[in-house]
Amino acid sequence: MANVNIKPLGDRVLLEAGEMAEQIKGGIVIPDSAKEKPQEYKVIAVGTGKFDDNGKKVPMDVKVGDLVLTSKYGGTEVKYNDKEYKIISVDDILAIVG
Repeated sequence: MANVNIKPLGDRVLLEAGEMAEQIKGGIVIPDSAKEKPQEYKVIAVGTGKFDDNGKKVPMDVKVGDLVLTSKYGGTEVKYNDKEYKIISVDDILAIVG
């Protein structure tokens, strides 16, 4: 597990992208700027959850260590200690892998 000192608030989740293999098509190396954004992430930290209309806390559907699929351009990308992370609302997580 990564030791990151970032704690998401509310219903947000901190994600770390998995290592993607270098894509080569027909012997041509695709530059980083042209590669597709990853959609599979590892959950590093979760917020406390959100409140429903009656004021009850709604538990989070994901936990630290889960592999999740997200929408391609959802969330906010942040850089911390030379690593890139994504902070995303739990509503933008599409599925848990595995």
